[in-house]
Amino acid sequence: MSIDRFEKPQDKLPPSSLLKTEKATSLESVVTWRSIFIALLLIPPNVFWVVETEFIWHSGHPTTISLFWNVVLNLFFLILINLGIKQVSPKSALTQAEFITIYAMLSIASGLAGHDALALTIPALSHAFWFATPENDWADLIHSYIPEFLVVSDKEILRGVYDGETPFYNRRIMGAWMGPTLWWTSFIMAVSTIMICLNVMVRKQWTEHEKLAYPIIQLPMAITEHGGAAGFFRNRLLWYGFIVAGFIDIWHGLAFFFPSLPDFSVRHNARNWGKFFTDRPWNAIGNVPVPLYPFVIALGFFLPLDLSFSLWFFYLFSKIQQVVGSALGIPGPFPYPFEQSIGGWLSIFIMAVLVTRRHLANVWRTICGYANGIDDSQEPISYRVALLLIFMAGLYILWFTLKAGMTLWIIIPYFLFFYSLSVGITRVRAEIGPPAHEMAFMCNSQQFLINILGTRPLGGRNLGFITLNWWMSGRGYREHIMPHQLESFKMAERASMNTRKLVIAMLLAVIWGSLVTFWAMLSELYRLGGAVTGAGGGGVGPSIGHIGQFNWLAGLLTFPKEPDVPAMGAMASGMGFTLFLMIMRSRFMWFPLHPAGYAISMSFGVGYFWSCLVIATVLKWLVLQFGGAGSYRKVMVLMFGIMLGEYVVGAFWSVLSVIIQQPIYDFAPG
Repeated sequence: MSIDRFEKPQDKLPPSSLLKTEKATSLESVVTWRSIFIALLLIPPNVFWVVETEFIWHSGHPTTISLFWNVVLNLFFLILINLGIKQVSPKSALTQAEFITIYAMLSIASGLAGHDALALTIPALSHAFWFATPENDWADLIHSYIPEFLVVSDKEILRGVYDGETPFYNRRIMGAWMGPTLWWTSFIMAVSTIMICLNVMVRKQWTEHEKLAYPIIQLPMAITEHGGAAGFFRNRLLWYGFIVAGFIDIWHGLAFFFPSLPDFSVRHNARNWGKFFTDRPWNAIGNVPVPLYPFVIALGFFLPLDLSFSLWFFYLFSKIQQVVGSALGIPGPFPYPFEQSIGGWLSIFIMAVLVTRRHLANVWRTICGYANGIDDSQEPISYRVALLLIFMAGLYILWFTLKAGMTLWIIIPYFLFFYSLSVGITRVRAEIGPPAHEMAFMCNSQQFLINILGTRPLGGRNLGFITLNWWMSGRGYREHIMPHQLESFKMAERASMNTRKLVIAMLLAVIWGSLVTFWAMLSELYRLGGAVTGAGGGGVGPSIGHIGQFNWLAGLLTFPKEPDVPAMGAMASGMGFTLFLMIMRSRFMWFPLHPAGYAISMSFGVGYFWSCLVIATVLKWLVLQFGGAGSYRKVMVLMFGIMLGEYVVGAFWSVLSVIIQQPIYDFAPG
């Protein structure tokens, strides 16, 4: 049983007449080495693209939206090539299974490179040493807590990272970075292996039994059907939407080059309704951006009405809490929004486990060899192998973190919280597909532990590794790769694929994606220097912008924190309120508030797209209310066209920006 309530038939995704996939033949349904090789070739330019736009310029953000638009652009151009191949040599053309393999690998590698992930970690690995001064006393305060095998501390090696104009392809420089690169890649591999195995264990329940909607995969599944030769591309409504969205992005791009052209920005930083609230307590509302991104409106149209409504409702609810706190004279950090979000996500994880408990019990019976277990012959890997890999990867993570200075009794809750949050995000993505799920700032394992224990029990060595590991548990989780893994399994199931090699493809994407990200990031740092200002107006530089992690560490070591009772209360209230929302939805079919909307919206990221969801909610309600199922299906095709148009034309400007080395038009939030 899904944690989401039952919906009207016309509110479900996708319409079978639009996205129905025929049973593939044995040759068409396998993961081929050819597709893996193509993906491995495409990963370096895509990672470099992500690094250049998100990290160097902070002006384009391919990976901050749930459906990565750089990956969709790759699929689109591969489909165009494939259609030509079909005319010449049909047997040589790529199949949908091969496109799905490429999609999975590119999504995983791109997610690792995003600025909530390795773009946050790699440039910060040397900060503790380069920025150490007699004034901040970092040398005595934090250097002993930084694991040496994971960083580079030689200032002569590091000079090029911050000054630039230094050849990276130098034996001494590359040799110094080789060790940290391989150590981090091995750790990332172990963390990702557990994610894949957890997805294997829940896949059948969530995909085949509960039949969760997986809204994020609808567009890539539609465009890759029959290798891109499906009737989907012959629908006029699709091209109407494509042309409208494409024209908007062409105009915005030209307006960048020709400022005399009249332009109307759709970006989140173009309008701020918060400036109208100047008197206390209303000024506590802070910034209220009003974005109008067309493709986010289209993405929002595919959400269940209750979720799209809940996302923007709880965003406004969080603002009201700030106003109430100001009116009552309650000092910050009330209303503890990040702690509320932590509690909400923990409740979602608990509910995900509860609704999957019988399946998990049967998985265990299969592992133990009992007769009443589950047939796992069609799974990507058997449940026994999955459990063995979890055990082996877990042992490696334990050894790695002990070597890095952590203590056993902190390692276990630290990673349990991380994987609980990961499973919660993956469940929400599979069930309802929010456009993004940013939990910026302090919705993470370390904040959870510090709230409960204070900093003294953690100690400097635990905090030292946690500071370096901010990519995994810290920044925002928008590029989290675990949902992409499960969504790829769902795409494979819908295309009747043999998934035996898909796990291998994913693991290769993790390894290659990590190595390539280190290469792209470090080579650009040595070329440009870490103090280069983001030319898109988005920060103080690709490297120095992340110095805050070490200020955080130094602050905690200088001024230890005690357990935070109000913060614990906020986490408990977040859990309780989310549980209340779940109970209400299970008892009352009409109840409009979704618990996932609360968990997502109490953090930072919904401000990037909340007003787009207001439009999407009203539009979908009007179509369903007055047009019925037929009109709904037609508008769906139009929305597909808007998404595809922006993903292709908007991404073109981003590609051009990398070629000419100048930020152009940024059509996506981030």
